[in-house]
Amino acid sequence: MFFNRNSILIVNLCALALLATVLQAHAETVEIQTPAPPTIDAKAYIVQDFQTGKVLAESNADEKLAPASLTKIMTVYVVFKELANGHLHLDDLATISKKAWGTSGSRMFVEVNAQVKVEDLLKGVIIQSGNDASVALSEHIAGDESTFADMMNQHAARLGMKNTHFKNADGLPIEDHYTSARDLAILTNALIREFPQYYPWFSQKEFTYNNIVQHNRNLLLSRDSTVDGVKTGFTDDAGYCLVASALRNDMRLISVVMGTKSASARAVENQNLLNYGFRFFESPRLYEGKKTLSDARVWKGDAQTVALGLAESLHATVPRGGSKDVKSAIHINEPIVAPLKAGDKFGTVEVTYKDKVVDQKDLIALTAVGEGNMFRRLLDGVLMRFAKSDGN
Repeated sequence: MFFNRNSILIVNLCALALLATVLQAHAETVEIQTPAPPTIDAKAYIVQDFQTGKVLAESNADEKLAPASLTKIMTVYVVFKELANGHLHLDDLATISKKAWGTSGSRMFVEVNAQVKVEDLLKGVIIQSGNDASVALSEHIAGDESTFADMMNQHAARLGMKNTHFKNADGLPIEDHYTSARDLAILTNALIREFPQYYPWFSQKEFTYNNIVQHNRNLLLSRDSTVDGVKTGFTDDAGYCLVASALRNDMRLISVVMGTKSASARAVENQNLLNYGFRFFESPRLYEGKKTLSDARVWKGDAQTVALGLAESLHATVPRGGSKDVKSAIHINEPIVAPLKAGDKFGTVEVTYKDKVVDQKDLIALTAVGEGNMFRRLLDGVLMRFAKSDGN
């Protein structure tokens, strides 16, 4: 068989094109593995996704450690709870006791017998890390600091903080006062989620009280514009600690570093954890909370359908570039029979990543459906029997 030069050239070009296609397909199937997290010089640390709670890196995260002023995250959480349930108001006045005034360590510089607004005391705790303000709030709410510590422990237990026990409101060294990096991440998540109206105070860089300007000790607030909290801490026993949170492109991470050697080190190590999490992971939103995902048939009701959805938006935390491998499925538990209340559970939304279940959330009724009239109940009763027969 005879081939001219043009024929050979065409054959060679086709072979090269085929080879390029094969190489490209092979390259697309090669997955870049997520690298190990950076080496963190601390007693314990953790970084996790705010929306899903997925831990991206951790070390000694359940070790019981002295928290120093990280204690104050729970102090203000308790105060926020009291504000939310109406037992307290921001403009309420707290009288400063001699004990609160004389508390050692970092201070807001309140004066004995002065009456200070709860809002100012909160900012004194959050921004200035005032031990005096922490004690003043605890006494105003609970009568004494010991009773307030009981409240702190009750909230810790409710939130699932399994390695935590508080003895005071300010975090000064005392026996049997401890928490863990994981528990602090749990607490911080709850604080941000439950009290978005107050959380911006944690990003405030300075606060002036009694003509004294004090600056927030969280160095990351000035170094990284995406960081908006949360709290620093230091004692000789605890070392330098920092709980940080940052929001980048709708993804929020929470990082906790405990027991570093300096104020600079706690900032650097948190920054390393945050950069690692944002660089190598993503958290796409799959469904928006309180939005209809399915209109389901309702039997014996004053409406024939009910909107089903999720109580909160649903995200999936996966390695960056892995969104294409995330799938979701809606499972409805039928039949749905009236009456039903908004929030009643009628199924699940299941999320898988590479065919492995990674999350499951309740599918709830977004509206209530009352009981139908007698005719509707009788008719649907008959239709349900036929539907059941057809199903068999």
